[in-house]
Amino acid sequence: MKIDIQSRDFTAKADLLYFITEKVEKLGRFYNEIISSEVCLALDRSDTNDNKFCEIKMIIPGNDLFASARCKSFEEATVEAVSALERQIEKRKSKLSGKRVDVSGEPDP
Repeated sequence: MKIDIQSRDFTAKADLLYFITEKVEKLGRFYNEIISSEVCLALDRSDTNDNKFCEIKMIIPGNDLFASARCKSFEEATVEAVSALERQIEKRKSKLSGKRVDVSGEPDP
């Protein structure tokens, strides 16, 4: 799986990039048809502590998946976004398994 990480208005450190890469790569265990992932990190210029955004777009066959999170740190935001994508993958897999049809045309039990 290809992972593209972009950081807007700042330069991300190597340890942050490594952390994000590890977390996003774990999604490949849940769904092996992931083509690529695009991660975008951004800072909000507000006065609140929750000013760090992480947006993740997963390119998969069919409809792409998207999740974003806003937290105090990029690591927390990444974990929340990856968790949201895990739930979306599980939901997608359950829908796909319910729609499978065998050769006779009867749905699988």
